[in-house]
Amino acid sequence: MSSVQTRSAERALSGGTWLIVCGAMLYSILTVTPLMANHTADEWAWTAPILPLVVDAAVVIVVKLDDVLARLGGHGGRWPITLRWMTGLMTLALNTADSALRKDLVGVAVHSVAPLLLIVTAETSLAYRRAIAHAVAALEAEQWAERERREQAARERAEQARAQAREEREHAATLAREQREHEARIAREKTEREEAARQAERAEREARERAEREGRERREREREQQQRERERVEREAAQRRERERLEREQEARRQQQERAERERRERAALLSGGPADERLPEARARAVVQAAFAEGLTVRAAAELCGWSVGWVNTRYAEHRDGAALVLEGTSS
Repeated sequence: MSSVQTRSAERALSGGTWLIVCGAMLYSILTVTPLMANHTADEWAWTAPILPLVVDAAVVIVVKLDDVLARLGGHGGRWPITLRWMTGLMTLALNTADSALRKDLVGVAVHSVAPLLLIVTAETSLAYRRAIAHAVAALEAEQWAERERREQAARERAEQARAQAREEREHAATLAREQREHEARIAREKTEREEAARQAERAEREARERAEREGRERREREREQQQRERERVEREAAQRRERERLEREQEARRQQQERAERERRERAALLSGGPADERLPEARARAVVQAAFAEGLTVRAAAELCGWSVGWVNTRYAEHRDGAALVLEGTSS
């Protein structure tokens, strides 16, 4: 039996099994749901289909896992058998309970058809799958043994062919070796003559290369000396530029300090006048307010020094704060 026929039989068995399982599940749900609804509180009547669905789900799990184990050639032990029979008997009991409670023997017989068919189908399909798995394993073992026999015969033929080819190669190699030895003797004599000529040429070439190498080394030493001299000059120039840069920075710091000191004296001179009896000219007042802002005086103190209103001074303070913020932002960026 070919593997195609085996797969076709397995598909037919699997399809028929699942058809019976689905039909039995549907019939069981339609049969058991009214029974559960009659024996459940009215507010929970909507839960009536849950129990047959749970039992039928267990049937599906058992059938599916038995199928997988049968394909793998394994055995789940006692618990799968217990679950398979327990779910089958539960399905049988739930389907025939309503008729049994009414003592309707015909109803019991009719409603027991689907559960019994489900139980027998589950057991039979498992037995079929195991038998098919064993048959397939035996067929594969036989095919493997036949393939091994063919490969062994092919290996023996190949070994014989290799042995014959090896003998032919050895004979040809013997003839070729003798020919090579003769040619090698002639070539060796020729090589010795050529080697003597090459040695003389090599000695002359080595002398010429030695002279060229000494010339290159002398020129390299001169270049290195010139390079060191250039580096020394560049280093001295860099040191001189660094000294000039430091002197410029020191001069800039000194000028900055002098400018800061001059501004401080100017601010002190502006603030030393004391409270103004009347409003100072606007240019003078702006200078006084700027000096007070720089010294950190309050708005009221600045207003007393310049004679202008607190609002006007506060506006000038806001302008100075905005300007300082812009300067800070430009410095940070």
